[in-house]
Amino acid sequence: MTSRTSHLILAPLFLALAACGQGGGDHAGRARAAFAADDYAGARVEALAALESDGRNADLLALLIESQLRMGDGDGAQATLRRLIEAGRGGPELARWKAEAALLRGQPRAALEWVANDESAGGWRIRAAALVALKDYAGASAAYRRGTAGQPDLLLARDHARMLLEAQDWTGAAAALAVMQRLAPDVLDTRLVAGELALKQGRRDEAAKIYDDAIAASPRRVEPLLARAALADMAGKVDAAAALVARAAALAPADPRVIEMTVQVAAEKGDWEQVRTTLAPQEADLDPRSPNGLKYAEALLALNHPEQARAIFAKALLLSPQNPFARIMLGEAELATGDGAGALRTIRPLADSALAGPRELDLAMRAGRAAHDPAGDAYAARLASPAFKAAQAALGEARAALGRQDWAGAMAAVQRVPGADGDAEAQKLLAFAASKAGRADEALAHADRALELSPRNPDMIHLAGLVRLEAGRDHEAMVRLLKQASEADPANRLFRADLVRAGAAR
Repeated sequence: MTSRTSHLILAPLFLALAACGQGGGDHAGRARAAFAADDYAGARVEALAALESDGRNADLLALLIESQLRMGDGDGAQATLRRLIEAGRGGPELARWKAEAALLRGQPRAALEWVANDESAGGWRIRAAALVALKDYAGASAAYRRGTAGQPDLLLARDHARMLLEAQDWTGAAAALAVMQRLAPDVLDTRLVAGELALKQGRRDEAAKIYDDAIAASPRRVEPLLARAALADMAGKVDAAAALVARAAALAPADPRVIEMTVQVAAEKGDWEQVRTTLAPQEADLDPRSPNGLKYAEALLALNHPEQARAIFAKALLLSPQNPFARIMLGEAELATGDGAGALRTIRPLADSALAGPRELDLAMRAGRAAHDPAGDAYAARLASPAFKAAQAALGEARAALGRQDWAGAMAAVQRVPGADGDAEAQKLLAFAASKAGRADEALAHADRALELSPRNPDMIHLAGLVRLEAGRDHEAMVRLLKQASEADPANRLFRADLVRAGAAR
């Protein structure tokens, strides 16, 4: 790390730790070095050790607070803040730390009160995050604009870039990344944002190199290991992904991100017993529609506990009725419990789609036959028909075209699928591709047709708002649709990010 970067990352009060030989000893120096190397867990451990002999050292307490905040430990930061105040420390950063600790503890209104008069970049960053938590997306967008209009700030640019990445605004994310690269090109946050942008834009080899460099530069952090593991998993290199996840688990076995990736890789390898044993202690707290919740239910089904799996998949589908995986797996669980008729009812919306694939039709066929319903044979006939094979070939071409960003080619392929005109998912694909191609009129027409065909589907509601956002048209309807989609699926981060973007599109 360059001296310029260290200056940007470490506030002057942390630099004073160099003189903490009295009381802090080597622990203070190691705490400072760990923080400068983005090893916040190490910095926390060393700062706590130093504070055992120098408990009122304000600089050590400040470093500990920053480390705790970077790790998302709001409770720990709040406790350390009390010690810092008792040690006599004041200053504007105190209110910002209190605000960020409150935000991490799920108290966004308290966070806003603490930064009420703070016009610094840090104040605007915290304000934007608090407003997102309160679903004031227009306010959050305004806060980001105000913050980025002032003195460039690394953490503000990082949070803004992440929001823009979630919203798939590659141009905006690249602009925020450029600010980060000017300020601190070698720090981990900059590398991670650069890697994610490269990955989202299909530059996988470049992303891999960025993550490899980040692993070498920040060997005590799990984020680059997990990002590289995900990339290896995408490439079908499951063993390589597992090795990277094991390295992350050795650093932070209880980190929720590590657990989620451990579960994902175990599922890829078909090790359902590991999935079950990893997640069983969290069963009561699992969100059924989350990746961990769905993987846990899948493990229960694979390990011959279909009734338990069925209950989880049913909750997941109730919360996210547009989730095709939850629908397919609920159908499989129902079939495994002997409820062929229930499985057929569950899978029919997918199996009857013009975009249905072999998995959906095979499940519908098995469910129909288990229920002694003639629909089973009808699905079997469709699965074997030349028309179905031609539709699958066209869909394969469409997916390949989307992968290489050949929007016109993708549209042409989808339009060859029989029944695409009356299928919401097909219209959704056409709207997405048309929007990306800059064909706003067609995008709006396809999106509105998709919404007409599936008016209660949050994905279609979001799409109708998104194409208006991208086209810069009908602002009032755009905001209404995006807000409606976010309210229908509040856990969807993409929906939230697009609402923040909508607030900026005035």
